[in-house]
Amino acid sequence: MAGAVMLNPRRRIAGLDDSKKLSPERRAILAERICEHALSWAVAEIDASRIDAWNIYQASRQAMMAAIQKLHPTPDYLLLDAIELDLPIEQKALIHGDARSISIAAASILAKVERDRQMEEFDQLYPQYGLARNKGYGTPDHLEALRRCGPSPLHRFSYAPVREARCWSSGAEQPLLPL
Repeated sequence: MAGAVMLNPRRRIAGLDDSKKLSPERRAILAERICEHALSWAVAEIDASRIDAWNIYQASRQAMMAAIQKLHPTPDYLLLDAIELDLPIEQKALIHGDARSISIAAASILAKVERDRQMEEFDQLYPQYGLARNKGYGTPDHLEALRRCGPSPLHRFSYAPVREARCWSSGAEQPLLPL
């Protein structure tokens, strides 16, 4: 999941910060304000099978490009979170960009809120994984559910605990390591 935001310089949004530093409730409030006050915003997603086919870095780049391409008007300059993109737009990649730029923070908040919302929906389809609680992260409960139930179609099979869970759930006595 990646977000892109063109903030309105005349509509300041107080409290923008790295999404990881904000509570889910605060992120939700800020996401509403961002959507109301930004000049343009978008969120794009790359599904697990494409992440597995490419890798997380390339999938992140593709999600960022897809989100940026949804912006109208087209931005004339990009501030990016640690990644450079193959787009004909002047850009600057900032390490820890979501902590250094309110534009990147806003995009990160939108992406995180959308991902969390999606995990809550997926929890209805796959309640055994506790996705509404762990949001798909490898918490001890989620890893235990993977061992117990095996992976769902949502899981990334390129992620070692998912590969190992697939082996465990198939009846193998111990996890098999990839060659």
